[in-house]
Amino acid sequence: MKKPVSISGRLTRSLTAVGLLGAALLLIFIGIEYRISFRHLSDAAAFHRAMHEMAEHVLLPMIVLIIPMALVGQWAIRRSVRPLIDAAQKIDKASGEARGVRIDTSDFPTETLPFAHAVNNLLDRVDGAAAMHEAFAADIAHELRTPLTLLSLQLDRLDHPEAPAMRSDVAAMRRLIDQLMLLAQIDAERAAHMPPATIDLVEAASEVIAQMAPAALADGKSIELRGETAGTVPGRREAIMAALRNLVENGLRVTPEGGTVTVLADRPGLIAVRDGGPGLSEERLTLLSRRLRRADHASTDGAGLGLAIVTRIMMAHGGRLTTAPEQRELRLEFPHE
Repeated sequence: MKKPVSISGRLTRSLTAVGLLGAALLLIFIGIEYRISFRHLSDAAAFHRAMHEMAEHVLLPMIVLIIPMALVGQWAIRRSVRPLIDAAQKIDKASGEARGVRIDTSDFPTETLPFAHAVNNLLDRVDGAAAMHEAFAADIAHELRTPLTLLSLQLDRLDHPEAPAMRSDVAAMRRLIDQLMLLAQIDAERAAHMPPATIDLVEAASEVIAQMAPAALADGKSIELRGETAGTVPGRREAIMAALRNLVENGLRVTPEGGTVTVLADRPGLIAVRDGGPGLSEERLTLLSRRLRRADHASTDGAGLGLAIVTRIMMAHGGRLTTAPEQRELRLEFPHE
């Protein structure tokens, strides 16, 4: 692999070469000016006196000037490339953001403006493609809601042993579509830089548990909430509840009959779901957080939210989905002060 080229190193070497060449030419011109040559300095004493004069009146002032000039040159070079470093750090820090990241060219050197504008144009095209993709997904989800509603009504009138299972599948598909539309709305709000609401994590967790407790009891399982110190976070309430609901659904799915799924809200900015399953390793979570990946913690009916979308929701809120295999927990970690 070719070693990267340093602009600062190139400029330093170039200025050093220019300085040395200038010093050499200056010495040559001085020698010519004063007609100093070895044939005129056959006397050793005269030669030493001439060298002393040259060192005292030419070389020493040059050294005194070169050192501060080199330091000032280094400062000027670093100051010139500093906007490039700052722009790279800004883009790197914003890697988790969906859209809207641009390079501020107000302090850029003129020579680097074409490159910065080209990067911003590329980011514009990427954002435009992402917006079209999200709009297409939202349109598809919206169009699917109507036929699913009609299908659900027809299944309600169907007297067949398989009808309850089919109604459950349709309901799960409708939840998935609603969640996809919710993700599209979150991305649209972030692109428009709309201010987020303040969400009480304990209240959101309590509402999710209240919604899911009847179904859990019907399966011979239970859900409980522990802790009241999770605090508040900025974000979208429906999205956070959807992410937590998915983790609770997964927890109920892997918990045996008679077991309990525990929602922990005992640490600031963190909601954890502890189930009766075997736990999920970090490597497995990373794999399942990608698209089109499934496992025991994914929905068996194909209509669950999926850890990939949970991860996307957390990224939209500046947080992350993590796992604690020893405690058999999946965690929603939000940034907090």
